[in-house]
Amino acid sequence: MSIARGLFPRRIFYGWALVGVAAFIMVIGTVPLFQGMTAWFVVLEREFAWSRTQLSIAFSLSRVEGSIMGPISGYLIDKLGSRRMVLIGLVIAGGGFVIMSRMENIWHFYAAFVVMSMGVGLGTWMPMMTVLNNWFARNRSTAMALSMEGFLVGGMVLVPLLAFAIDPDAVGRPGWRNTALGIGLFLIAVAFPLSLLIRNSPEPYGHYPDGDAAAARVRQSAAPGAAGNGQDYTWQEAVRTKNFWLITMGHACSSIVIVTITVHLGPMLDDRGFSLQTIGWVVGAYTGVAAIFTLIGGYVGDRLPIRLALFGFSAVQSGAVLALILAETAPMVYLFAVLMGIGFGGRNPLTTAIRGVYFGRKAFASITGMSMIPMNILLLAAPLFAGIMFDATQSYTVPMAVVAIISLCGSTLFLFLGSPQAATPRRQPATAQAD
Repeated sequence: MSIARGLFPRRIFYGWALVGVAAFIMVIGTVPLFQGMTAWFVVLEREFAWSRTQLSIAFSLSRVEGSIMGPISGYLIDKLGSRRMVLIGLVIAGGGFVIMSRMENIWHFYAAFVVMSMGVGLGTWMPMMTVLNNWFARNRSTAMALSMEGFLVGGMVLVPLLAFAIDPDAVGRPGWRNTALGIGLFLIAVAFPLSLLIRNSPEPYGHYPDGDAAAARVRQSAAPGAAGNGQDYTWQEAVRTKNFWLITMGHACSSIVIVTITVHLGPMLDDRGFSLQTIGWVVGAYTGVAAIFTLIGGYVGDRLPIRLALFGFSAVQSGAVLALILAETAPMVYLFAVLMGIGFGGRNPLTTAIRGVYFGRKAFASITGMSMIPMNILLLAAPLFAGIMFDATQSYTVPMAVVAIISLCGSTLFLFLGSPQAATPRRQPATAQAD
């Protein structure tokens, strides 16, 4: 008997167990790198005296890597399955943290960051969202929202702990080198047992998406307005549609907020006199609010037109950046945190689920990977632009204002999406992939 079948009785729909697995993978894989970046950058800037531009280049290099690896990762997930990709990705990510713990110069840091980003890209978000897109249709947004609670609740708890562990002004703490080494070894150790719990799609195990029985599944797929309506795009078909480009650019414009905040929030608040521990609590505050609104966003996305929900949450996120520009006091900083949590939390599961709504199950990973090419151009440029502008002007006002405006304009693109059922390819549902 497999580990998964032994732990979860047949009467329990295994898709919900996979939601929990995905949440845990988000915690251990994405939080130490991306949400923890705010704390890492403050410590590394102090120790090595690197400029904001030099630090921003690390994140930009990861976006270059993402543009190259995104389509490859999507193809490999669709061909090899998410289980194998989680195993490979977590081992690579762990190796990147081990490299980081031993680095001595900026080039070592760049290499470590690219390796960590590659591993996280291959083994966390994309493969697990592909799994959930296969196991859910009617409850797709809700399932993805619940899984993203790992990223958010984990950030709320782990980022302050990370800031505590690596704080250079405190005595008796593990320090950034030992912390990075510990994270790397842990990821390598848990990669194999975690991969054993993953099931790529439900049909080989006698299930249908959402736990429906066969007859209910037939009625659901035939119902007007059903997500995907049982028809699936290939990536070649998807990229020829207007909806693909509206979703891609809308997602990219809304995502430049979180990537720019992730890179520059710590240095920005440090310049304004806030302690590293306070910075950690601000990150914890907006991730805590986001954890609540991720569930709200998932609920709303399964019950209202997803394009309207995305516009609303993305617009609130743009307003959060404007509040940050004005934030010189603690109350204003925490106002930013609340608005950021509402906007980012609400839109985060929807920007992922919307591809399944419009393009189905067959090539979800490949379609998502192809969309990462133009997305990563903006994600590369935004934090680098902010770092260059700060080094030139010693102020974040202009770059943050530009980011807010681009995000707001991009959020309107979702309003131009048509109905998911308006133009779907005439294809049979994809044959399920086994382990």
